[in-house]
Amino acid sequence: MGDHTVATAVLSEVQPRAGDLSIWPASTTRLAHGGLAVGGVPLAEIAERFDTPAYVLDEGEVRERCRTYRDAFPEADVLYAAKAFLSRAMVRWVREEGLGLDVCSAGELELAVTAGFPPERIVLHGNAKSPRDLEAALRLGVGRIVIDSPSEIARIAAAVGADGRQKVMVRVVPGVSAGGHDKIRTGTDDQKFGLSLADGGAQHAITRVLGQPQLELTGLHCHIGSQITDVKPYLVALRRMVGLMARVRDADGVALAELDMGGGHGIAYRPGEPALDLTTLARRMRAELIEGCAAAGLTVPRLAVEPGRAIVGPAGVALYRVLTVKHSGEKVFVAVDGGMSDNPRPALYGVRYAPRLVGRASTTGHRTATVVGRHCEAGDILAADVELPADIRPGDLLAVPVAGAYQLCARSDGADGGTRTATPPCAPLSTDDGSVAGRIRCPGARCAV
Repeated sequence: MGDHTVATAVLSEVQPRAGDLSIWPASTTRLAHGGLAVGGVPLAEIAERFDTPAYVLDEGEVRERCRTYRDAFPEADVLYAAKAFLSRAMVRWVREEGLGLDVCSAGELELAVTAGFPPERIVLHGNAKSPRDLEAALRLGVGRIVIDSPSEIARIAAAVGADGRQKVMVRVVPGVSAGGHDKIRTGTDDQKFGLSLADGGAQHAITRVLGQPQLELTGLHCHIGSQITDVKPYLVALRRMVGLMARVRDADGVALAELDMGGGHGIAYRPGEPALDLTTLARRMRAELIEGCAAAGLTVPRLAVEPGRAIVGPAGVALYRVLTVKHSGEKVFVAVDGGMSDNPRPALYGVRYAPRLVGRASTTGHRTATVVGRHCEAGDILAADVELPADIRPGDLLAVPVAGAYQLCARSDGADGGTRTATPPCAPLSTDDGSVAGRIRCPGARCAV
């Protein structure tokens, strides 16, 4: 790919983690000459066919993770959090694996229903639901609407009408601080979601809902944050939610039948990082629920969880083509043809990835480099201070694992060559026959169709 310069520097030996596939889809295999295949399809072949940046989703990985959740929570409802990533193919996979769906907009809801997802298995969330969101939810017949603020109570009741009845839940802020970054901690009163347990707002809202004949309160919901790798915050939140259910029983004479503990289950983005132990979480949550309800004299409610990232994140791989390699003093900048337009997560949340050279074998040692995007933003950094082959050069293909969640759905579309690039394609892999099914788009309110 033309001449390239390698600055004089002490090169590290090849790092053991460069060959570590522990965070990649389980179907990932090594090929000759430094190649990798996912679902039986070489990543270099996908890049050639679809151009770059491209996103690959391994159907087999998604399905297996759905089954893992069903096995871990056999007596609970598992709802896939569509905000992590949604497409018609994803809707089908989740539906066929028996999960429910949690959506946050009319766009996500309408996509799911038109793709064949049963609306009664869908829950509508959102801290500021638009009239269109509520109209679509009532027209299509969603199973639950989660009330997030006091003003929604009268709005939803009025939209339902005198002769209608809609099942709802109330989102509670349990006062638990958890999450991998300040911006994804949602269990405390200093953020915008839900109704406070501490100041009595949640219980007051519950009483108001019970006074609305158009609304049927089925239970409570909470979501304490994202990228949580410790079981303890969930147990604290669950204990407080059971306490609230007991107070509702005492004050209003109502035994709530459902308790949705949300998601936020943490995954590893780089080899060696911690991830939430799902088996331990399920076992201890169930034990805590049974024990707490017994102590309070409550019938054990139906439990629900809402994983998103933990299902689709590890199933995704992003592919980028190297455009330039720049040596600036001791720094090496590897610029690729994507960036914060298709993945703003490093800039927003400090997420760290583990990119890997694929499609070409390198015989050199590794050195520290920073992978940056092509946009006119100093913060357009995809992976800072990572180990890459010292002979990395323009034209090389980089693959970034754990790219399935909250990337395409947060992307920005624009004119190619401007501040943002055109929408990258997403190639969903069907591992049933080792073929690429085709391009899909991530729709919904946050994702342009």
